[in-house]
Amino acid sequence: MRSIVESRHTRRSFWRQLTLIGPAFVAGAWQFGPGNLTTAMNAGALYGYTLIWVIIVSTILMVFLTDMSVRLGIRTPVSLIASIKETLGGWVGVVAGFGVFLITLCFSVGNAVGSGVGLSMLIPGTSPVMWTIICSAAVATILLLKGIYRVVEKVLIVIVALMAVCFIVSAFAANPDWAAAGAGLIPVVPDGAWLLIIGLVGTNFSINAAFYASYGTKARRRTEADYRDITIVDTIPGIIAPGIMTALVIVVAAAVLHATGTDAPGAFGGLARIFEPIAGPVGAWIFALGFFGAAFSSMIPNCVAGGTMISDALGRGGSADTTTARLGSAFILAFGLAITLVFSGSSPVELIVIAQALTVLFAPILAALILIMANNRALMGSLRNRWWQNVMGVIGLVSVVALSIRLAISLLT
Repeated sequence: MRSIVESRHTRRSFWRQLTLIGPAFVAGAWQFGPGNLTTAMNAGALYGYTLIWVIIVSTILMVFLTDMSVRLGIRTPVSLIASIKETLGGWVGVVAGFGVFLITLCFSVGNAVGSGVGLSMLIPGTSPVMWTIICSAAVATILLLKGIYRVVEKVLIVIVALMAVCFIVSAFAANPDWAAAGAGLIPVVPDGAWLLIIGLVGTNFSINAAFYASYGTKARRRTEADYRDITIVDTIPGIIAPGIMTALVIVVAAAVLHATGTDAPGAFGGLARIFEPIAGPVGAWIFALGFFGAAFSSMIPNCVAGGTMISDALGRGGSADTTTARLGSAFILAFGLAITLVFSGSSPVELIVIAQALTVLFAPILAALILIMANNRALMGSLRNRWWQNVMGVIGLVSVVALSIRLAISLLT
């Protein structure tokens, strides 16, 4: 009798664990966007499998920072920005909120462009701008629904699962050198690769997505008793999944482009056509679907997060359902669409790369705030950072500071 009761309890516990899936997968979907794909493809095309280790390191750092944010979501009484205001001063909380908002504006450009390009590759002969307008309208419809966060979670978990399948199929269809890919796990810095390495870290180690994970956790009303299970079923797999997909993009680009001596194409359609000799029309379709999925899945949480942050910074509430949050989300969506329309004649790759690069300017501030708040003894209690978590947090902070300095130097010169 006792074993039966324990067995039933185990089964109930397992299903309850699955209901905890959500916030980290949203952060991962936001992280795995067009900019991530762009830098990963260039890494594989230019340097083969050599830079896979960068994705592994940045994914590990992302797991640690997201974990800190999840614990903050559990422990903050109202929201992370509200706690920052109370602990460090109101102006610091406002800077944090506006920082995330400005990052989401930059991301909105890449997402808008990427969603249109992806669908135009799926349906040749159609206009990318037309699809950008349609995708923007679809996201606007989702944002009008009540209980936005729950809807976003469900949509994104499905899209992330589909993308995972697509990129796994693509990787095997490309017939890569798996031994060389394994050697890419050993840290090596090729000549002239530093800028690309910084770009890979900046896109895969998405501080704003980690910051917003606290809000997803708070929206789901998670408790300290849930923390261990959240880590196992959501935080770790939710962040590792996009890391694996990014590594697979490098593997595919290395097999398709670098192995044949072909440079990275100037447009994403070029890479899709290169897949055709390997897997026929299906290969091009898989790539286009994966690229659209990456852009669209990043588009939704980007708008929701930006609107929520600006609402919280202005003292209007840290929920995606406030009027201020909805207006902020609408502005982000409209901004991405407007820039896409204005620069419709420009290279979509250049627009995505430039927009992605600008997001790192506020990343050090957000990383420092997460680290400081996760060490606040009065706020965090038993969930306060341990020494080894602080070590990984400092490494992550130093990384994004270096990235931000490198970008500032590039802009000035």
